[in-house]
Amino acid sequence: MTTILTQFCRIFVGILFIISGLVKLNDPIGFAFKLEEYFGETVLNLPFLMPFALTIAIVTVIIEVLLGVMLLIGYHPKFTVRSLLVMIIFFTFLTFYSAFFNKVTDCGCFGDAIPLTPWESFSKDIVLLVLILILLINIKFIKPLFSEKIGAIIVGISLILCIFMGYWVLNFLPLKDFRAYKTGTNITKGMEIPENAPKSVVEMIFVYNVNGTNTEFTDKQLTDIPEGAEFVSREDKIISQGFVPAIHDFSIEKDDLDYTAEMLAEPKLMMFISYDLALANKEGLQLLEKLHQDAKAKGYKVIGMTASGADEIAAIKQGYNLTFDYYFCDATTLKTIERANPSIVILNSGVIAQKVHYNNIDKLKL
Repeated sequence: MTTILTQFCRIFVGILFIISGLVKLNDPIGFAFKLEEYFGETVLNLPFLMPFALTIAIVTVIIEVLLGVMLLIGYHPKFTVRSLLVMIIFFTFLTFYSAFFNKVTDCGCFGDAIPLTPWESFSKDIVLLVLILILLINIKFIKPLFSEKIGAIIVGISLILCIFMGYWVLNFLPLKDFRAYKTGTNITKGMEIPENAPKSVVEMIFVYNVNGTNTEFTDKQLTDIPEGAEFVSREDKIISQGFVPAIHDFSIEKDDLDYTAEMLAEPKLMMFISYDLALANKEGLQLLEKLHQDAKAKGYKVIGMTASGADEIAAIKQGYNLTFDYYFCDATTLKTIERANPSIVILNSGVIAQKVHYNNIDKLKL
């Protein structure tokens, strides 16, 4: 019975780690964005790690995949199981912290493929922790399936494939797009909210300084605030989450005017996505003006989309001789639409027809 339980845990944990790692390796930039949230001042307060988020993301997911492979084939079981234990303890801490303090709403454990709430992520990690502890206790039942040499070759090949996959998706696009803005998506319909959709229940929390101490009051306790108390801040606490459409933060704005409906009605719209122009790839920016002229000649409306300020936009337009206009959109939304900076997205009457990395401009079909 113990042997059967151990082998079940071995197969289940191994496969889950491989799937989890590959899903994140499919979109390492997305996982890096998630790590940046964790490293931010309002979460773990480790801002010095933010510049290394992408490197940490890639190394972490490759290790995750390799440990899953090593567990399945029984390669160096003591090292493998102990490494898995360290990794799951770290993940469990992160997901508990996110859930308890409501800091990061989606841990990114399975990327955009399987979005999990913080408590769901924590529960998943607790189950994995228990299974790995079972493996640790019964480690003598984990036998190698192959010789030392064959096992090393399998792990080596897995490493090479992971590196190649990481290189490919970083220089082109994810092999499989799980995001809300994948090709074929109708953005207008994605933003619709059904008439009878449940609404969020929100409680407003007011913080006042009362005799030197910050004290919280709900919106129903405002009459209890002592005279002379000084207002500090206000926070909206979600009691129950209502219906949230798949696309909920998309907008196209310029000079404080909203052009979203107008642009989504365009039969042929080309968007150059750069969530931060200061971080945009220089070679990619150099390709945009020629593409703009080629698309314009074929009847396309061409615009840029960024969260950068007016001064940065003006500097980039002048530096790269760009003649199209940039419109504002939230940086998180732009990161969700496409990871490459810049990237090219084509809409036909609000439907995403094509998405390409700046390295793949020759793949566009105008």
